[in-house]
Amino acid sequence: MTTSSTYQIVISGVGGQGVLFITRLLAEAAIAKGLPVFTSETHGMAQRGGTVISHLKVGEFTSPLINPGRADGLIALKAESLVQHGGYIKQGGWAIVNSAPPVTGADDQSFRPFFLDADRLAQEMDTPKTLNLLMLGFALASMTNKSSKDQMLYCNLDDITAILKKRLEGKPGLLQSAIQALSAGAENSQAIV
Repeated sequence: MTTSSTYQIVISGVGGQGVLFITRLLAEAAIAKGLPVFTSETHGMAQRGGTVISHLKVGEFTSPLINPGRADGLIALKAESLVQHGGYIKQGGWAIVNSAPPVTGADDQSFRPFFLDADRLAQEMDTPKTLNLLMLGFALASMTNKSSKDQMLYCNLDDITAILKKRLEGKPGLLQSAIQALSAGAENSQAIV
C-alpha cells in the first residue's frame, strides 16, 4: 500500500558517485509498475567530482524539473548536498543523508532526516563504488513503516533487486556486490513511525 500517487525525489551528489545510476534504477522500477516517470539532471558531470543533481518525478506531471519546496524527499550522497539542495524538500518531506548525524542544515524541522555513514560502511565492506546502492537500500527500507507495511515510495527492495538482476545479467560478481550493498544499506535503516 502506498501513501501517494505522485512522487518527486531529488538525488544529489558529485560525479562518480552513481547519482544517475540510482535515478535510472528508480525510474525503471516506476516503469515496471506502469507508472509515468520523468527524469532530468543538471550537473558538472563532465569532470569527476562536479556536482550532480537529478530530478525524478513519478506520476502525472507535465514538467521534469522539481520546484524548490516541492520534493517529497532528497537522497544526498554527500552530506554537503543537504545544505546545497535541501531547499527542494517540501514541508513534511524526508532526507536520506550520507553522514553520521548531526549535519549542518539537518536541524530544519520542516522535514525528517535519516543518516547513514555510507562512506564508512562502503570502506568496511571494501566496496567503495557501491556507496550509491548502500544509500538506495537505506532509503527504501527507511521509507517503509515495518509495522503496517505502508510505503512512502512506489517501490521497494524487491523491485530494485529485480531491476538489478535484469541490468547485470551475465555479470554475477557485479550483481552479487550490488545486492549485498543494497541489503547492507537496508539493514542499517530506521522505519518511519
